[in-house]
Amino acid sequence: MKICRSISCLQKELPAAGKREIGFVPTMGALHQGHLSLVRRCREENGLVVVSIFVNPAQFGPTEDLQRYPRDPEKDIAMLENENVDLLFMPDNGEIYPQPYRTYVNVEGLDSGLCGRTRPVHFRGVATVVLKLLNLVRPQRAYFGQKDAQQAMIIRQMVRDLNLPVRIRVMPIVRDGDGLALSSRNAYLSPPERQAALLLPNSLQKAAALVRCGVGESRIIRESMQIELDRDPLLVTEYISIVRLDDLQDIPAVEPGNTLIAAAVRAGRTRLIDNLLLGDLSC
Repeated sequence: MKICRSISCLQKELPAAGKREIGFVPTMGALHQGHLSLVRRCREENGLVVVSIFVNPAQFGPTEDLQRYPRDPEKDIAMLENENVDLLFMPDNGEIYPQPYRTYVNVEGLDSGLCGRTRPVHFRGVATVVLKLLNLVRPQRAYFGQKDAQQAMIIRQMVRDLNLPVRIRVMPIVRDGDGLALSSRNAYLSPPERQAALLLPNSLQKAAALVRCGVGESRIIRESMQIELDRDPLLVTEYISIVRLDDLQDIPAVEPGNTLIAAAVRAGRTRLIDNLLLGDLSC
């Protein structure tokens, strides 16, 4: 596996790869099996696999966990080598955001609800760095996880609006054996917080059960989820939203094939998100 820490190295290595189709998996490191599932699908569908590791400062608010975000580059490198990744791009902040840096990307409308209510700069930072990375790597396909469903929708919209020649592939959520969605931030959880956090996927399972039984009213589904989340005082609900997948707008009742049920909670200092997709995010 070739490791590039500069844009000049990346630009040198990619043409040398020949005419193989390029698949790209952007990450912030602290890799887990969810990331590796993206890498494996990328390997199945492309001749050249490129992964990036970059903890993007532009998507963290001033009171968020940028400085303590999990980092283990040696372990990440070993994991990616084991997956036969061809090229790893690991730039520093100055490489991606040379100073003075003044250009950012806003995907209007999709970034204001859900996580955007409490993280107002987050998706601007995400869209900006993903656009930069797509421009640098020039992949035919790029891979993202459904756990960050709002992010995936925003990136897909950006790709469509800016006519970028890349297919966005959104892969299913990967869960631990106890049902908790895999996340780098799970490492923050104490054992009691980890136990409390299981109520988040449990609440979504209750929502799914209601929908299967024919209950479609959003208010009823949200109330059922909140009752489940309230079972442990360690959990604080940030939001429970039932939105139309097309535009992420709140809807009064589920629309079969076009609904996202999403929630965010805090377990202690750790913010966790999860969702249930009643539709297809792939494009």
